[in-house]
Amino acid sequence: MAEAILEVRDLVKHYPLTRGILFKKHVGAVKAVDGVDVELFAGETLGIVGESGCGKSTLAKMLVHLERPTAGTIRYKGEDITTLSGRALKAVRRNIQMVFQDPYTSLNPRMTVGDIIGEPYEIHPEVAPKGSRRQKVQELLDVVGLNPEYINRYPHQFSGGQRQRIGIARGLALRPEVIVADEPVSALDVSVQAQVINLLDKLQSEFSLSYVFIAHDLSIVRHISDRVGVMYLGRIVEIGRDAEIYDHPTHPYTQALLSAVPVPDPQAREHRERIILTGDVPSPTNIPSGCRFRTRCWKAQERCAREVPLLAVPPHLESVEGPARHPSACHFAEEKHVVPNGPAAGDGGTGGTKSL
Repeated sequence: MAEAILEVRDLVKHYPLTRGILFKKHVGAVKAVDGVDVELFAGETLGIVGESGCGKSTLAKMLVHLERPTAGTIRYKGEDITTLSGRALKAVRRNIQMVFQDPYTSLNPRMTVGDIIGEPYEIHPEVAPKGSRRQKVQELLDVVGLNPEYINRYPHQFSGGQRQRIGIARGLALRPEVIVADEPVSALDVSVQAQVINLLDKLQSEFSLSYVFIAHDLSIVRHISDRVGVMYLGRIVEIGRDAEIYDHPTHPYTQALLSAVPVPDPQAREHRERIILTGDVPSPTNIPSGCRFRTRCWKAQERCAREVPLLAVPPHLESVEGPARHPSACHFAEEKHVVPNGPAAGDGGTGGTKSL
């Protein structure tokens, strides 16, 4: 495995809750991200998956310094960038870019495509002198599959998929090493999603990129990711290679998520176990003690309320060689085959290919 290009340790983001108008009183906090440990290695794609509201987008914003962490560290190539500001932060941001979720609101409707993609050159003029910027923008349009002659058009003249390609071109403008993609295809049609995913896969090898790919669609995450982290209520509860997570899940929450993946083969669908979770997701302002998933878990015991499970290889699996041996934050983690094996099931989102 290559060296880690990004290291996140005990990352926390709490949003304070106050009461009162003139004299504001601190009454609590929304614990959006509450102790995340994760690594991104050079040249790989790390997928982050989880329910809406689990903290995925907040994590993405902290990685690109759109949000300041409450605690914890983010290291880029060994350097702590958590508290950087000014020129030092500007230099790091050149190497860590973001592709946003909504292609309709992430592009300024009053700017042409050429101005949108070329804006990073105004902030980092050393990358492209003024005389060469138009040519570089046209080259980027061609790279993402758009006609270079579209440089003078406005965002409203493009479809959703084309707009997201423009957003990707803007992210590539400074030749970054890391791209954080925050649900980049969730607002697109299924056929367009496949095109954008294949484009990202192609650009990764062409530009030597490392991706943090955030989504709630399990099939898309598996298709593009080398490793997958499952997030629940502000923390990573299971992480491993794509085959380890999808074919050999050990955390009950991951197993419940995978049991909801559509299976196109009727026979395989009959033999798969459907796990129905009871109760609602706890509020991030009032997280349960111990294991935060225990209020919805069928395995929950008294120990789960007392002790916070660590994200580590379960003790009874440490001596076992195989894909079940990967970190899982559960006191009673055990392997469970949820999605039926076979090519038909794989076509429904559990296959191992990295292209759609």
